[in-house]
Amino acid sequence: MAERVWNVKDALEWTAGFLESKGDESPRVAAEWLLSAATGLTRVELYAYHDRPLSPQERARYRELVARRAEGMPLQYVTGEMPFRHLVVHVEPGVFIPRPETEVLVDEALAAVDALAEKGAPLVVDLCTGSGCVAVSIAYERERACVHATDVSAAAVEAARRNALHAGVDNRVQVVHGDLFEPLPRDRAGHVDVIVSNPPYIPSADLPDLPAEVLGFEPGAALDGGPDGLSVARRIWDEATRWLRPGGTLALELDAGRVRDAAREIGEAYTDVRVREDLTGRDRILVARKREAMES
Repeated sequence: MAERVWNVKDALEWTAGFLESKGDESPRVAAEWLLSAATGLTRVELYAYHDRPLSPQERARYRELVARRAEGMPLQYVTGEMPFRHLVVHVEPGVFIPRPETEVLVDEALAAVDALAEKGAPLVVDLCTGSGCVAVSIAYERERACVHATDVSAAAVEAARRNALHAGVDNRVQVVHGDLFEPLPRDRAGHVDVIVSNPPYIPSADLPDLPAEVLGFEPGAALDGGPDGLSVARRIWDEATRWLRPGGTLALELDAGRVRDAAREIGEAYTDVRVREDLTGRDRILVARKREAMES
């Protein structure tokens, strides 16, 4: 008996129902992304060519992707990509998946770059870069910005480098392996215009409450922010005073329940301290400027 010929519509409808039975919160969207990855069609083209039959190779690839998603693997790892602002960022297991709230962090970095209208090439440092989504977006959206990005994860560094290359900004985004400021060129100290970071910020005690697909697949080192979620952030704002130029901007994405604590704690070296909400209205982004000069 000949094997049934599946078209795009058949595949989408069956997969949406199957993934719903597995507890997927957005089964139709997941089915679209998976079929798009298997066929090379855009999500719009899936509906324009709904009666297009799948080739045997496409069916085999699609089955593999659907099985991974049904096992709980994050959709972004299954497809290998994640939309972020004006880019499609490539991600893989071992590299932290970008979140929509981080787009607001980029907004703050871009605003700080834009305020430097007189400067030819603003210098930005992105710490804990992960996939490089922040560093690459800043360089992609502001052609005069030069970005140094660091991460302790070798896998993240390689992913960020690939994303910079894919976006065509690898000439202005330098990604290096190391702990926070440690791998940066020493001559940059005191000359950085903007320091931006999405550090690990989940309080250690809250980690067991994270969704299973986060705990089971995403790197723990990119999540655990220590006892109160601010362990890495404190190191950043303490060390940033040596790297920022007077008046330079620091922008950090932090846990919604701790960011105002951080704003109170950040210290006398900073001024114009404020907290910005994310896209869902939760406190999320800490922004401050290094004082022009310490008051006597």
